Amino acid sequence: MNMLTPFNFDPLFSRTVGFERIFDRLNQITEENIHTPSYPPYNINRHSEDKFDIELAVAGFKEEELNVEYKDNTITVEGKKEEEKEDSDYLHRGIATRSFRRTWHLEDHTEAVGAKLENGLLKVHLEKIVPEELKPRKIKINKLREDRSSSDAELLNEASTK
Repeated sequence: MNMLTPFNFDPLFSRTVGFERIFDRLNQITEENIHTPSYPPYNINRHSEDKFDIELAVAGFKEEELNVEYKDNTITVEGKKEEEKEDSDYLHRGIATRSFRRTWHLEDHTEAVGAKLENGLLKVHLEKIVPEELKPRKIKINKLREDRSSSDAELLNEASTK
């Protein structure tokens, strides 16, 4: 597989099986970041192993001008500024009022659980929520599940003695 990509994953391809999707996604993210403007500035803050905040500096934006969307393990934040009337005669205009769109790709099972706009900062709260069926569980040795009938248990015991 000799595709032209930002990173050369060839050494990893020879030692892994089934990771092609991850490598493709990393290359896609890298290519997106090359063309992504740096506005608005942001921070990513980790509170614990499974809780994060993305903080965006959105001074001058009202809540109704902002949109936060979670879809397919991607957070997209958009700001669409209403057209301002040209009543003011600015001598200097340094506060950005342009529209923007920023995206972040999230790990599996990481979801946006809320957002808050306060003092010109938009905080998007993220949390890793692992489903119960994917969490590690202890398997007891020589214990059968209670929903099996006694005849199933007898068949299993007979099979193990043969």
